[in-house]
Parts: sequence; structure tokens; C-alpha cells
Amino acid sequence: MGAALHRWRGVFLALLVASCVSVDRRDVRDPDIVRALQAAIADLSSDVLPEEAARAAHIAHDWPLELARRYRVTDPPLIHNTKVNLGLRERGLCWHWAEDMQRRLQAEQFRSLEIRRAIALPSGIGIDHSTAVIVARGRPIEEGIVIDPWRWGGRLFWAPVAKDVRYRWQPQEKVLAQRRVRLQAGFALSN
Repeated sequence: MGAALHRWRGVFLALLVASCVSVDRRDVRDPDIVRALQAAIADLSSDVLPEEAARAAHIAHDWPLELARRYRVTDPPLIHNTKVNLGLRERGLCWHWAEDMQRRLQAEQFRSLEIRRAIALPSGIGIDHSTAVIVARGRPIEEGIVIDPWRWGGRLFWAPVAKDVRYRWQPQEKVLAQRRVRLQAGFALSN
């Protein structure tokens, strides 16, 4: 009981602090960000096609702005999550952003890039986080670039996976496989 109450106090405090932060709703298209992201994508491998790096960078930068409009984001991420969980908004949880980013980027059918999903396991307030990752074809996510529009409420955060100091990313399929094993073990113990 005490640990659960302590966790909920932490969640409440985080939501309270987050509610004091405003979300910048200006059109934040920034060609410098696109150029830097394009260069980072191109640097993933000598096999990355320059045209694909440019296209991926533009989409990764611009698509979150459209998603923020569609999701009706007007608050910081944790407040928006609360609205989704209360049924006041249909979408906008981190996995929605990751799913929609992955789907949009995969629609481009890149030949030299792959779009994968990653999950960071709970820390701090006890919730996990999902994102999309751009990697050179055939390379692991650890060598990719995090594409995380949830973090800044529709403005793109990007960084090499290894340099993202806020989250420790793991391949989605690895995390889900570990959860299935734990779930099955739990069922086996209860039978």
C-alpha cells in the first residue's frame, strides 16, 4: 500500500509540475533542424541514399506537427496522456506517436533505411516510453536515430540512440518478448 501511494504521489507531482509548462503551438518548422537530421541520417552508413536521408528528415520533422493538430495537443505530454486516458482525446500517447511515425515513414518504402520501434523501460514515475528509430538497413537500433515527437508535444526530438540521455532504448520486439515470458511464468506459477 505504501509503495503504491508513494508512486501515485510521484505521478501527481509530475503532472502538477508538467501542467505549469506551456506547449509552444507556433509552427515550428525549422530548416536548420531538418538539415542537421538529414546529415545525421546520411551518416548512419555509407549505404544510405542521400535522397532518402533528405526525405526521411523532412517527414520526421513535419509529420509530428500534423499529428499534434490531429491529436489536438494543447498541453505538455503527461497532461495530454491524462486526457487520452480519461477519454477526452482519442490519441496522443507515446506509442500512438511512435506507431504513426513508423507507419508514415515506412510508407516511403526506403531502400537504404529501416524504421523500427524501441521501448525504454520504466524509470522515475514508473511508465515506459515508446518511439520510432531510423536505422541504416540491416543495422541494429543501437546505431539508429531516435525520432520522438511525444517528448515535446509534437515538436520533434531526435538524437542518436546511444546519446539519448533521458531514455535507455531497447528493441520493441525484445521488450515484448521479455514481457511475454514474464506473463507466461506468472500464469505457470498461479496454476
